[in-house]
Amino acid sequence: MRGVLRHLGAVQLDTISVLARSHELIPYARLGAVGRKAVESAYWTDTHAFEYWSHAACVLPIEEWPHFAFRRRAYRFRPHWNHELPDGVYETVVKQLRAEGPLTATELGGAKNGGPWWDWSAAKIAVERALMFGEVVCVERRGWKRVYDLAERAVPDDLLHDDLDDLECLRRLVRLAGQSLGVGTRADIADYHRLKGEQVEAVIADSGLVPVAVEGWDKPAWADPEALAAPPRGRHRTTLLSPFDSLIWDRARTERIFGFSHRLEAYVPRPKRIHGYFAMPLLSGGRLLGRVDPAREGTTLVARQVSLESPKAVAPMARALREAAEWVGCDAVRVERVDRPELAAPLTAAVAAAVA
Repeated sequence: MRGVLRHLGAVQLDTISVLARSHELIPYARLGAVGRKAVESAYWTDTHAFEYWSHAACVLPIEEWPHFAFRRRAYRFRPHWNHELPDGVYETVVKQLRAEGPLTATELGGAKNGGPWWDWSAAKIAVERALMFGEVVCVERRGWKRVYDLAERAVPDDLLHDDLDDLECLRRLVRLAGQSLGVGTRADIADYHRLKGEQVEAVIADSGLVPVAVEGWDKPAWADPEALAAPPRGRHRTTLLSPFDSLIWDRARTERIFGFSHRLEAYVPRPKRIHGYFAMPLLSGGRLLGRVDPAREGTTLVARQVSLESPKAVAPMARALREAAEWVGCDAVRVERVDRPELAAPLTAAVAAAVA
């Protein structure tokens, strides 16, 4: 699991939990039915990772701490905050962490004022600002709450510095994005760690990536030379993907590579949803063959809505549903709706056979 984190360079976090949270689904998609507690342990024990703003809120390998110095500096000089912070609160929060050790925002004095989602308490504003500035680190998630500690305790001494200039930081992150993607356009590479196009342009020539032309793409691209030199591999997983998986988180790239249009509809009003609240694409044989909107009812995994590209997707979908059910502790699978009615009976039969 640590190898997956190292290879991807960033594992996105999100509050939505249907089968499991996204940062659990991502190693599951690559490794199979890894223990969910083991996933958390791999991220948070022995200082292997830290949480910071990358593509979004992400788990990142701890050795990349120095390369996010450019972002920490940007936040310090131009903090993106609409919250007013009373005098002395920031210093009080840091002092409390120093005296008491790792704490949640609740333990620091309360996370909310009782209003809407962003109605944070002064303590929450202060500790989040300290996290963005790099004085504080999220060292784990406890009941989905961030647990904060001082960076000076949580980050190894040899990594705890902001010595690298912005160009060196950007050069490293562009190279890492190219390695994780294998090949990408400037926009693909920029999106990976949410860099600006001009930041990528400034360093890509000496990032170690090589310019390539990709058949069917109308824009220049860059590739990881090690990926180009490696022999093609035919080993593929059949699995369900989190919409926040870096393989598909860029919708334009997903359509360009897989010919598969996908969007997260969790924030779309229910009547306007096409594929469901948390539709998970089906990966099989290196292709995206369909998607399913899953739910859990007790020990039953419910496929609320299934979309299949062709009859060839029936068997892989049944296999993926059964494996996912077992992974989250379900002993039954129920299919509710299939977009192609003629495939409903074959899918139900295939699921039953997989269960048997």
